[in-house]
Amino acid sequence: MVMLVISLVFGLLPGFAWLIFYLGEETHPEPKRLIAFTFVVGMAFGFFTVAIENIFSGWASGVGIQELSLLSLFGLAAIEEVMKFCAAHFAINRSPDVTEPVDVMIYMIVAALGFATLENIGAIAGLTAQALLPAVFETVSLRFVGATLLHTLTSGIVGYYWAVGMVRGKVALHVVIGLVIAAVLHTTFNYLILTYGGAVYSVVFLIVVGFFVLADFEAIKSKSINLII
Repeated sequence: MVMLVISLVFGLLPGFAWLIFYLGEETHPEPKRLIAFTFVVGMAFGFFTVAIENIFSGWASGVGIQELSLLSLFGLAAIEEVMKFCAAHFAINRSPDVTEPVDVMIYMIVAALGFATLENIGAIAGLTAQALLPAVFETVSLRFVGATLLHTLTSGIVGYYWAVGMVRGKVALHVVIGLVIAAVLHTTFNYLILTYGGAVYSVVFLIVVGFFVLADFEAIKSKSINLII
């Protein structure tokens, strides 16, 4: 029981920490109920993603795509980015609380944090089951500056293009562009981890991407157009 509680607490920490940071970027606070709902929906869609990824991996193996090849990594990354978008869209579809372009970025990131939190709990649960508490702290730290941050940044980019598409009246086109960019960045991160190991290259990569996402925040916050989702 104690180990289960530890898994949940430490699994939630990275997501909640980044949630507080990103919500601080919002000029007008979002309704807590919609934030919580979007977070939970992100977690729920994470379960569906695992099933879809297993199907993809089986298909890829059957057609000769090598496991952990760039093509395989891109396919898995694309699935995750699409599912995070679907989670956010499901959560806020036609919500009257979405009144500014930046709101779309915020909810994309919240859905991504729910998604990443499910991954974190799964990763930590295996360690606590073996009572490897030092490994738990290490895993939480690495996922805080690694996978969890990655999910927020790539989803933030999708959210940016989603918002721009709404402003310009070309939602589908811009969402697809955002998803492709997000999947490429996601694939690059995973490739760096697999190729070089450790966290140095991947963290530097995320810092660079982070600057662009924060710039996107500022660009979108300058808009004052009511959105209809």
